Amino acid sequence: MAWHGTVSGIPGRRRALRLSALLLRETGPGPPLMTGTVPAVAAAAPLPHVRRDLRLFWWAGSCDALGSQTSGLVLPLLLLTLGRSPAEVGALAGLSAVATLLLGPLAAVPADRGARKQLMVGSALVSAAAMAGVTVAVAAGPVPLAVLIAAVLVERCATSCYEAAALGTVALVCPPAEYRRVLSRLQAGERGALVLGPALGGLLFQAERWLPFLADALSYAIAAGCIVAMRSRLVPHPAQRPPTDTVRRGVRSRAAEAGAGLTLIRREPFLRLALLWISAVNALLVALYYTTVFALQRDGRGAAPLGLVLALAGAAGLVGALAAPRIAGRRSAGRVLVTVSWLMVPPAAALPMARDAWHFGVLFGLLCLLTPVATVALQARIIQVVPPGLQARTGTVLATVSGAAAALAPALAGLSADRAGAAATLTGCAALLAVLALHTTFVAPADSRRGASEPVRHPDSEPVPRVAPEPSPLTASDLPPHPDSEPV
Repeated sequence: MAWHGTVSGIPGRRRALRLSALLLRETGPGPPLMTGTVPAVAAAAPLPHVRRDLRLFWWAGSCDALGSQTSGLVLPLLLLTLGRSPAEVGALAGLSAVATLLLGPLAAVPADRGARKQLMVGSALVSAAAMAGVTVAVAAGPVPLAVLIAAVLVERCATSCYEAAALGTVALVCPPAEYRRVLSRLQAGERGALVLGPALGGLLFQAERWLPFLADALSYAIAAGCIVAMRSRLVPHPAQRPPTDTVRRGVRSRAAEAGAGLTLIRREPFLRLALLWISAVNALLVALYYTTVFALQRDGRGAAPLGLVLALAGAAGLVGALAAPRIAGRRSAGRVLVTVSWLMVPPAAALPMARDAWHFGVLFGLLCLLTPVATVALQARIIQVVPPGLQARTGTVLATVSGAAAALAPALAGLSADRAGAAATLTGCAALLAVLALHTTFVAPADSRRGASEPVRHPDSEPVPRVAPEPSPLTASDLPPHPDSEPV
């Protein structure tokens, strides 16, 4: 469920940015935003609690991602085996996407106001109940389409609320020095689920059609249990939240409060760059993937070559996520972003010349190896730029825009492939990546000159004292390793 801000790679699925620390003043209608010039410090609990909470949060995210990938593969298969048309399957996917886009920004407001933990637990339990209902319905016999649609929409709505509430969790429990390491572990867990989940879903579906949905229901229940077990209340310090007496109840004020994340992104240059970069790379990777599918299908290749491409890309993404802290080191996010942007151009430019699945797989693997490095550096910097009381709202803007871009990419790629051909479409995507790299080169240096831990200062900002001393850094052993990972 949780999106870590990850440039998602191939399927363009939801992921997650965990954020925290410059405070700005709202000048428009609605409640004022906060001011400040220091990064938020995660330290409401003693260090042992921090370590324990990070382990629990890792398990919650990894189990949930594995369950979602397990059921996500077989749901379209179930609908098709029940005699539903591809149009009906697509309509259900579209309704789910709309529900996610609409509810996320609304759920972000109470999460930023202090109800983050309650929202996460409640949403996970609702999702578990919805998937349990699907399990019972499928096991009982033919499933009415209305029942299936209702259950899936309830699950998607609850999941979108969970995702919005989860944004900012890392910043509230993690020492700033460990942002990149923790974010890379979270991303590795989700990428591992992306590799293992579809295979597990296929095996369970062959055994019994209801088993993948039971696995998803159990994953939601485990996630809820892990969040409940966290010692931290996941609430920003009162000094880092707007005073409660400034909250207005009018419709316009509520709308302004919900749009505070967008206001912050418009004001902060680095957040604008992050939004553009994540959205563009998400969309272009999805477009490259679908164009590759069209090219392989045109050449008469079956599903096995496509599976090879996905397997190589997924494995490379997992390796990239695990290696991201070492590769990026303490370099600024701007420098990492510029370097990765240019390194992505050659593999993308070579895709039009690929002739078999191995070529496509290796080139996609290189792209997916690079993107986690930039993503982790971006996430860590965003944590330092966004205040604790705005993380969920800012994160939902980033997730919504990048998700919408990724959702449009397959249709645009298909239209371009039909009219200009797959090779021309791949070449065009590579050219757009080069344009993005050029733009990043000119825009990012201003951020690169600032230290990695130095918060961005707004002209209207006022200093806010640190709310707690910074805990001592964690070690790699404090985080649960992924089954395929090596100790750092």
